[in-house]
Amino acid sequence: MTTTGFDLPGYRVDRNLGVVRGVVVRSRSVLGTIGAGFQTILGGNISLFTELAERTRQQAFDTMLHQAHLAGANAVIGIRYDANEIMSGVTEVLCYGTAVRVSRTA
Repeated sequence: MTTTGFDLPGYRVDRNLGVVRGVVVRSRSVLGTIGAGFQTILGGNISLFTELAERTRQQAFDTMLHQAHLAGANAVIGIRYDANEIMSGVTEVLCYGTAVRVSRTA
C-alpha cells in the first residue's frame, strides 16, 4: 500500500522503518530530442518527453517499493517526488517516502 498522506484509513502504523527512496538518472536520446523538437513546432503535448517522464517516475517508484520491501515494510507513506537537472539533458528523478509496517485497526 502506498499513499502521499501520513496515515492509511483503517490501518495503524505499528513500526516506522525509515526513509526509502528510488533514484533514476536519465538522459534524452539524440533521436528522442530531434523527435520532440519536431513536436514543439506543432505545439501542445510533447508526447516523447511525457512518455520518458512517466517511465522514469515509474522506475523511481518501483525502486522505492523494492527498497521498502527489503526493509520489511508492507506500506509506504508520505510519498514524494523530486527532480533535478544534473547537467544539460540529464535529469535525476527521486521518489521517496517512509517505509512502515501497518496492521488493520479493529
